[in-house]
Amino acid sequence: MTPGGTTMTSSAEDTLRTARELVRREGGGVAAVAEQLDDTFLRAVELVDACTGKVFVTGSGTSGAVARRMAHLLSVCGTPAVFLPGMDALHGTMGAVAAGDLLITISRGGESDELNDLSARVQRRGVPVIALTATPGSTLGLLADLTVVIDPGPEVDPGGVIAMGSTLATAVWGDALAAVLMRRRGYGWEQVLFTHPAGAVGKRADLPDELPPIGDR
Repeated sequence: MTPGGTTMTSSAEDTLRTARELVRREGGGVAAVAEQLDDTFLRAVELVDACTGKVFVTGSGTSGAVARRMAHLLSVCGTPAVFLPGMDALHGTMGAVAAGDLLITISRGGESDELNDLSARVQRRGVPVIALTATPGSTLGLLADLTVVIDPGPEVDPGGVIAMGSTLATAVWGDALAAVLMRRRGYGWEQVLFTHPAGAVGKRADLPDELPPIGDR
């Protein structure tokens, strides 16, 4: 029965069952990231916090969408960050990356040629690379200055091919990074709202309770 009291057909029930199973699998994969946060997360926090320039985030395909989201949320939370499309970077945009910057490269398989080429080239400019991958033995995993393994398992992606749950897992890792850095740096709500004057957020008249700081500066 639906909430309105009508009887669903078996086809409708199967459709909802399939959709719910996928959401539960993806939700489980996201929750599993909490237990995968380890010393590499702490080292990533230190590297990003010590960055004196811009944090660039790159990825291709679905990882590119996650990279753009991660760069946006880092900036919202007080860590200046920019999304850098991998192939555009190889057509000259990587000229924006200089000593003092940092690159976060997202690639589940770690074998995207354009991302690996970009990562190796910025390293030659003295820019450290943090790799977010499920495959630490991949080309990207081996060349990065810090390799962070985010692997919620193949079952979170349909067929182990379509990047659905795995990209959500990477996204939540980035959320944790942005939130920790915000608290560590004492970046307050007034600063957040100053850089976010548009939309419903910008129209807020009240501020949330201040977040407690993390660690010594």
